[in-house]
Amino acid sequence: MISVGSVGSDGLREDEGRLLGMNTPRAILGIETSCDETAVALVTREGRVLTSLVASQVDLHAAFGGVVPEVAARVHIQACLPLVERALSETATTWRNIEAVAVTYGPGLIGCLLVGIETAKTLAWVRGRPLVAVNHLAGHLHALQLAPAVGHHLLIEGGREFSVLPVALGPPAGAPASAPPPDRIARPAYPHVGLIVSGGHTSLVWVGSPARAETIAQTRDDAVGEAYDKVARVAGLGYPGGPAIDRLAATGAPDGIHLAPPMMRRDKPDFSFSGLKTAAGRELERLRAEHGGELPAGTLANFCAAFQAAAVEALLGKALDAVAARRAADLVITGGVACNRGLRRRAAELSAHRPGLRIWFPHPLLCTDNAAMIAGLAWHLEPLAPRAALTLNADPGLGI
Repeated sequence: MISVGSVGSDGLREDEGRLLGMNTPRAILGIETSCDETAVALVTREGRVLTSLVASQVDLHAAFGGVVPEVAARVHIQACLPLVERALSETATTWRNIEAVAVTYGPGLIGCLLVGIETAKTLAWVRGRPLVAVNHLAGHLHALQLAPAVGHHLLIEGGREFSVLPVALGPPAGAPASAPPPDRIARPAYPHVGLIVSGGHTSLVWVGSPARAETIAQTRDDAVGEAYDKVARVAGLGYPGGPAIDRLAATGAPDGIHLAPPMMRRDKPDFSFSGLKTAAGRELERLRAEHGGELPAGTLANFCAAFQAAAVEALLGKALDAVAARRAADLVITGGVACNRGLRRRAAELSAHRPGLRIWFPHPLLCTDNAAMIAGLAWHLEPLAPRAALTLNADPGLGI
């Protein structure tokens, strides 16, 4: 069953399609199908998100405990064109207002990527529009340069939290007049350090411009989001595991359960979460044996708090080391795991002791996979030549 919308703090999807005014501006149409979310968005040159729609397959894949690639690809086929039609209809946008079609071509699941690519290629050819190929990871890094139709981004500085937007916006159509404005109009400066954290990726990146970035470090095995999902499965918390562990961790205390942050040596910049995953599984076995096979709710919450504390310390410890080594002023944390409340709280605590450091998190709607980041970044990229547009293929192992 497909639900259309975008991710809230609890991991569920709610509709984010919004009009920003009566006069329809020129926009790029973005399509994102790298994993199990079919996403379509319209974004203007200055980064205003006119609409961002997502068809989520979370409920469908929950029965399997993870994403089934062939199932996901079939659902993308069903969802993609209806979402395009809905995005155009809800914003009163015609093809005369579409500057280009942008699509994710990697990394991701090859069957899923191909659905979005072939849809975008066809639309661009039939409508006579340029086609822009976008790197999914670079799209995540661009999310903070966008102004979501609803809500603000988060800036943490000196231990304090501020709501921010990269450009000044009036209230979207239908929004209450009392909707609070952002605390600041601000965006991360280039160059900066980016930390991409999701179910498929854990990477530190040096971002020189919207179109230029280089990898500093990455995971040697499991991505952090993958580790969350696997530990949650062993703990009986279902799929997706990240939101479930985050909720329970907020009510627990890690004291008494020893799970060390993995691979914390400063001469080893890469991440590794397979060891933490294994240690967490063994600790669960020990705790279950100690309690006769069934964990009390409080013990399970304490376990989740311990696992999350170890994962968060590994992420932020290495990210802050990279910030110091590069003498950067800005750290951008993006990807689905950037919605994690424990990660955001710990970032605020650590920032209080680092004068001059600014830590940025996108609005949750733009943390998880979405097409707004794809369309927004496309404004800064060169369209493909006509022959290259027709022969564009998926690159499932694409790096930054």
